[in-house]
Amino acid sequence: MVLLLNPSPWIVRWSHLLEPHATVLDIACGSGRHLAWFAARHHAVTGVDRDTNQARLQAPSAELLCADIENNPWPFQTDGVLRTFGAVVVTNYLWRPLLETVVNSVAPGGVLLYETFAAGNETLGRPSRPDFLLQPGELLQACAGLEVVAYENGTLQDPPRVVQRIAAVRAPADHRRLPEIWRLAL
Repeated sequence: MVLLLNPSPWIVRWSHLLEPHATVLDIACGSGRHLAWFAARHHAVTGVDRDTNQARLQAPSAELLCADIENNPWPFQTDGVLRTFGAVVVTNYLWRPLLETVVNSVAPGGVLLYETFAAGNETLGRPSRPDFLLQPGELLQACAGLEVVAYENGTLQDPPRVVQRIAAVRAPADHRRLPEIWRLAL
């Protein structure tokens, strides 16, 4: 029996920004909790992590890539062409050398949902190394080419932690007006 794990409330809260049946990439997908949640909502899901065994149990229909994205080339780029997704989800993970690639992996009309630890978390627990803690406004800077729908930087409880999180959308390629669902969120 597989115990389904709860998705992040931030991811759930802003998932309405995704177009129906959008493709979803979960970076450092871990247990697969977000893969399972989006797959249950009829999205094609792709996950990447160093170990995808637990994710495979949570989301058996997911496309899973077992890869060390910190020490090897980005697995979603072939011959200089970057594969893009209708949504890119990242939680509890930061590897700064990939931040630009993560943002660029959001397709036109797509959504970035990102939530991870921020400076100040070192006073509460792990992670505590500055390499793994976002600096104030760092996600806002990384998402400068996207339309920011929501951004937070602060302390959460249960468990106590300092996080930075963002929900941002990339304008559609044909530059039509933003979809109604995005305007409602703004």
